[in-house]
Amino acid sequence: MNGLAFSLFLIIVALTLVITYFASKRTKTTSDFYTADSTLTGWQNGWAIAGDYMSAASFLGIAGMIALTGFDGFFYSIGFLVAYLVVLYIVAEPLRNLGKYTMADMIAARFDEKKVRGVAALNTITISIFYMIAQLVGAGALIKLLLGIDYVYSVLIVGVLMTVYVVFGGMTATSWVQIVKAVLLMAGTFIISIIVFAKFDFSVVKMFNEVKTATPLGEAFLNPGNKFKDPLDTLSLNLALVLGTAGLPHILIRFFTVKDAPTARKSVVYATWIIGLFYVMTIFLGFGAAAFVGYDKIVAANAAGNMAAPLLAEALGGDFLFAFVSAVAFATILAVVAGLVLSAASAFAHDFYSHIIRHAQATEKEQMVAARWASIGVSILSILLALFAQKMNVAFLVSLAFAVAASANLPIILLTIFWKRFNTTGAITGMLVGLISSLLLVIVSPNVWSPEPGAAILVGEPLFKLANPGIVSIPLGFIAAFVGTLLSSKKADEKKFDEILVKANTGMKELT
Repeated sequence: MNGLAFSLFLIIVALTLVITYFASKRTKTTSDFYTADSTLTGWQNGWAIAGDYMSAASFLGIAGMIALTGFDGFFYSIGFLVAYLVVLYIVAEPLRNLGKYTMADMIAARFDEKKVRGVAALNTITISIFYMIAQLVGAGALIKLLLGIDYVYSVLIVGVLMTVYVVFGGMTATSWVQIVKAVLLMAGTFIISIIVFAKFDFSVVKMFNEVKTATPLGEAFLNPGNKFKDPLDTLSLNLALVLGTAGLPHILIRFFTVKDAPTARKSVVYATWIIGLFYVMTIFLGFGAAAFVGYDKIVAANAAGNMAAPLLAEALGGDFLFAFVSAVAFATILAVVAGLVLSAASAFAHDFYSHIIRHAQATEKEQMVAARWASIGVSILSILLALFAQKMNVAFLVSLAFAVAASANLPIILLTIFWKRFNTTGAITGMLVGLISSLLLVIVSPNVWSPEPGAAILVGEPLFKLANPGIVSIPLGFIAAFVGTLLSSKKADEKKFDEILVKANTGMKELT
């Protein structure tokens, strides 16, 4: 066990628990629990969004993906960043103006039916759990490497901590844990990037020339096609990454933590700059790991490459930098999983329990109890699923969650705002087809099936040849929403659409 790393782990955990303790004193109402009572400023929410977004996939997964596959790994950095243009220009302000606590609130603003709210909540819970699995896989691998604790117990430790943050501190605790973590992660990544760049004499040309011989891929390291042999796979991945962020529940609920739509837009601008700087630095993490750690050592530590960044820190700065970076990665995972648990618990307590089961008659106290029990249930389910995904790259796992979000949520969000004829049947059909098609395609894809024993979860030929389902499931989500609307005998309430259009763009609550 690395004693220094263990000490820093304890400091990080103690700091987050202190934040949770003070936040719990302020978490008295459902508004406090779900949205921190909309009291965050633009810069605070910007850092919190960045903290939510710069997950284990970004720090651990992308660094490993670039180190092992070269150019193809950088597709993740590009896709994750460009996605915020969709969020900034299309989703952020209408969502804040129309919603209250969850994405389902926004859709229910136009379609006031329990079925729509129920399916939207189901999507939120499914996507959150999918995303959470990736974080827990990263946490398990990290703690196993650092402290020598078995993967199963490592996942359990993180699962318990994330549940504590949400159950006691709600959105206030989750937000401030994310802000602290984002600052630490940017600092750690910047330090490593500067050291790596210094090793190459601050020359980009020299860095590119040296990595050509640093891996078994040789000069092909800098070319596309090392991981994604089929161009359709590359296109499918990038579609999912660019469009998926606008449908991720744990990102969408962050826009309810500020007072109004202009502040929501400001927070996206702050987040985009922070995230953009971070993803530029992932090049240095990946190239540095390839050059100074080496392919064999990265794979030996974790076959998917998830430990490339901590190993690079150890190679460059010894035990202290290794311990610091690992502790920051641990904080990264804790912050993100807390946000994911909160989004899933909010969907269950606010949408399923309060609006569907209790017909919007649940008291504040009853909603809080339901949300806290839902947090525990979501955590347990995610932990169980993460135990089966140990050998998968976390960036890759997250890309699948993006595909589900882009297929099931984004079509409904866009059509709710922009299509006058859109109706309840179209909304339900689009959400269900997007969700089911993306999940089914993942189940019959190379992620689950492989002819080589040990290469995937099951042995056999995959029925769907692409690793990411986005190129098929995203269009299916849109098509199903259109077809469901056109075939339905129920007419859309065009007056309601005009009202929604005004509210989405102005934030007006009452129209005269």
